[in-house]
Amino acid sequence: MNTGSVAVPFGPRPISLAAVRRQLAAADIKVGKSVNKWRLKKDASAAMNQLGLQSNSLAVLDALLSFYPEDELRQDAQLVVYPSNLQLSLRANGMPGSTMRRHLAALVEAGLILRRDSANGKRYVRKGRSGEIETAFGFDLSPLLARAEELAHLAQQVVADRAVFRKAKEDLTICRRDVRKLISAALDEGLRGDWLAIEDVYIKLVARLPRTPSVADVTDILDEMELLKQEIVNRLESLSETEFTSTNDVQIEQHIQNSKSESPHEFEPRSEKEQGATPSATGRRISEPLKTFPLGIVLKACPQISDFGPGGGVTSWRDLMSAAVVVRSMLGISPSAYQDACEIMGPENAAVAVACILERANLINSAGGYMRDLTRRADRGEFSLGPMVMALYRANSHSVERAG
Repeated sequence: MNTGSVAVPFGPRPISLAAVRRQLAAADIKVGKSVNKWRLKKDASAAMNQLGLQSNSLAVLDALLSFYPEDELRQDAQLVVYPSNLQLSLRANGMPGSTMRRHLAALVEAGLILRRDSANGKRYVRKGRSGEIETAFGFDLSPLLARAEELAHLAQQVVADRAVFRKAKEDLTICRRDVRKLISAALDEGLRGDWLAIEDVYIKLVARLPRTPSVADVTDILDEMELLKQEIVNRLESLSETEFTSTNDVQIEQHIQNSKSESPHEFEPRSEKEQGATPSATGRRISEPLKTFPLGIVLKACPQISDFGPGGGVTSWRDLMSAAVVVRSMLGISPSAYQDACEIMGPENAAVAVACILERANLINSAGGYMRDLTRRADRGEFSLGPMVMALYRANSHSVERAG
């Protein structure tokens, strides 16, 4: 005896016990309930994966709903539609009969429609003497109305899951970029440590991400990538001051001494020609641009720049570059000097340089001259932002610890 399906009085086709339960639920619809049919179709479309449906199944559902004359599915209305196979096929974009029957079965199995078959399996309507419908044989849309709240909840969950997935992918992209930049900066600066091994860990971690990842895949990789990033930051912070920044600090102090002048209010000349400098033989651009540190590291190293961002804060590189333009004018760095820095270093790095100068503004008499000096050194490949940023990062981190 097959207990997986039962024969029902209104047709010869066997259906599953789950379908029988859905029939009973569809018959128990709250009195006066009414829902827009296209909203129901939209919710079903959003939840198609949860319902086990394909796009062609939704096309058939759309065709069935088009045979219902009103926009609202009502509890007190006749919810059975009875199109012929030809009519249904035409409204389903000319879908072949065999394909259409398969997707009708999928809609029944998903619990969105019911079959109301006549004794001979035909679809038709029987009307009374006054023209009102007494009996209709075809496809019953009442399960859609009965499950309106469930479908809406499924659709909302899909939207929420997509938002979580999108946010996780964005976070992973940003974290990957930060880790890559930190490793590149450490390798470029020749810092002590097995950075090639760390880079290998990073490459293997990225390679584990599938071509079409799930939320779980992205979340797992993101957790490990954030741990790797934190490990790199901890290693950078643990490097001794003399080992990591001594050489750069000497250079910075030399810059500061060279930028001092008799007048504490002196601004730099408007161009390199006025300053007596010879244009770079490299065509004002270096072949390999300076590496930009992650924005979070820059803001921790140079917290003062945030006060000059749009709305009193910096949350993106665009905000940092906008703040740098304000600070540039405040420090007396001419537009031409800042433009030169943007051309040689790149706009992001030029903004970082301005932020670093702002942190040491009390020690620099001519911020413009200092900026031009950094630009010339960068053009010759003799200057890197990495040590400067990390020196300020460590200094400000120690200040916060002492304040705490």
